[in-house]
Amino acid sequence: MKMKKNKSSAVVSHFFVAALVFTSSLFAQAINKVGTAGATFLRIPVGAQAIGMGSAFVSMKNDPSSLYWNPSAISSIQKTTLLVDHTLWLPGIYFDFVGLTLPLADIGTAGLSVGIMHTNDMEITTPDQPMGTGETFSASSFVFGVSYARYLTENFSIGGTFKYIRETIYNDYASAIGFDVGTLFQTPFAGIRLGASISNFGSKIQMTGEDLYIPAVISNQQGTNQSITAKLNTDAFDLPLIMRIGISDEVIKSEDFRLTLAMDGVSPNDNAQSVNVGGELGFLNDKFQLRGGYKDLFLPNNEANFTFGLSLHEINLLGDVFVTVDYAYQNFVHLGNSSRFSLQIKL
Repeated sequence: MKMKKNKSSAVVSHFFVAALVFTSSLFAQAINKVGTAGATFLRIPVGAQAIGMGSAFVSMKNDPSSLYWNPSAISSIQKTTLLVDHTLWLPGIYFDFVGLTLPLADIGTAGLSVGIMHTNDMEITTPDQPMGTGETFSASSFVFGVSYARYLTENFSIGGTFKYIRETIYNDYASAIGFDVGTLFQTPFAGIRLGASISNFGSKIQMTGEDLYIPAVISNQQGTNQSITAKLNTDAFDLPLIMRIGISDEVIKSEDFRLTLAMDGVSPNDNAQSVNVGGELGFLNDKFQLRGGYKDLFLPNNEANFTFGLSLHEINLLGDVFVTVDYAYQNFVHLGNSSRFSLQIKL
């Protein structure tokens, strides 16, 4: 087997030593604030490749799902690429994501993304009609993003995303704006990549709408007034701010075989810190890929755990059109399992 890189077990050892160093610093101070953020659908992971690798993806590149994980990584995508991602996230809850990257020659790379979470219709019940009124309602969440990234040097890129976020339930809604920023650095040390991103930095989100107005009866010594309308107060919540630091490397790469390892440290504002780990095997000139990983290591009461996935990568269908089909499986402790399908079209 002819090797393209002069790598050995020492490279693998160096990779894990570096990974342990940065994850140790991440856990120096652990803060747990479970349930203190709004618009938590922004935490739903995107892309079957990333999910199959245990969501250890902040330092990976060449995939439009980087619009979610680390916008700086889209600078490595050299062709116009469309990603369509669909999943039944939890029973009765669906999530869809569409991402488009557009290389702009020496100017950089632009990206557009849309994420939609929606539920099945549910019956409206009241204290007087606990079995249902005959009417239904639904809930949905929406995010639209505009991204831009470019290389500042040959090995260092930076990128950002502006987001508009909106959530609705029946006649009520909430909206906010947010920003993502990320960097990706190709180190000179055995090809190791370092990535970092901060996601969902922005305004607070607060529900409003006509369902918050209710009739109120006020009584005093002068009598009773039944024509008063009161408004229920709702709290404003921070967006789910997430900081990710990642490391990855093709620890083995030959003409017929590739092994990539990745590790991310994750620090959210509404939960404890955790670690995601994953790996990817590429065969047959990288046309077939197998993946596995583990999500939310060290997270107290972890609900997600192991993942796996596979891919038919960049199959030439017609002319310069290449298609990639990805599948990922996510195992949950109590909430069943989730399957994810992604389709990439590269022009």
